[in-house]
Amino acid sequence: MSHLQDRVVLVTGAGSGFGRLLVQGCVARGAKAVAVDLDPAAAEETVAGLADGAALAVGADVTVLAQVRAAAEAAVDAFGRIDVLVNNAGTMPLAFWADHAQAAEAWSRCIDVNIKGVMHGISAVYDHMIGQGRGHVVNVSSIYGNHAVPGSAIYTASKAAVNLLSDTLRQEAQGRIKVTVVRPSGVYGTGLGATVVNRRAMAGIVGTNYDEYRAAAQGWLKGELPTPMLDADEMAYWSISPQDLVDQILYAIDQPWGITIGDITVRASGEHYIL
Repeated sequence: MSHLQDRVVLVTGAGSGFGRLLVQGCVARGAKAVAVDLDPAAAEETVAGLADGAALAVGADVTVLAQVRAAAEAAVDAFGRIDVLVNNAGTMPLAFWADHAQAAEAWSRCIDVNIKGVMHGISAVYDHMIGQGRGHVVNVSSIYGNHAVPGSAIYTASKAAVNLLSDTLRQEAQGRIKVTVVRPSGVYGTGLGATVVNRRAMAGIVGTNYDEYRAAAQGWLKGELPTPMLDADEMAYWSISPQDLVDQILYAIDQPWGITIGDITVRASGEHYIL
């Protein structure tokens, strides 16, 4: 039996990547899902083909509190409640301080999406969840949020903020709102890499493994990686896929109300990250 049966799950950044897969996975387990994305058409694509009445697409910019509140209200209007919020929307503008002029706009956007977006999501559902007596907030962080890393000052700071926002919510709402922090390592195939400003900034998280990491990344792009590096049943598996991450988020939210999976770090066994 799925504990997600008939629960209502709102996912931000649901127009692509693992946000889209998560919406579809929730519906497959019997939940109602609300796909929220900056691009309304992308959100509509996410819910297309799902069972009638099982999912709702909403266009909203997570950096604008009024829009996130409107998305939450649309969820309640459609399904009567919000049981789970997944703050998934994010951007990853890796760059060195020396790149500040080139990265300034992307860094500002990162703060708005990664920090304010999470703050807005929590604010939009908090009163509703407290009022209904239970709820679950899942915040997608990163292994970058665990330590200071050269080449990722703003991104690391944003994900460290997500960790602390999550901890304070857990402390204040304990017994009324469950809180889960998800810390993935590198996930190819989500489009997040397109927001990187300086590719050399990856060196901070892979350290002395940079040459091996770069060779693996190029091999993946060219479709030339050895089979064991692409097989999740092999220890050489080099990078988690969007579906791998979604499976773990589904595990965390598909639990009885009395059980909280508080923290999940998701890695590939053969990855090159040093954190």
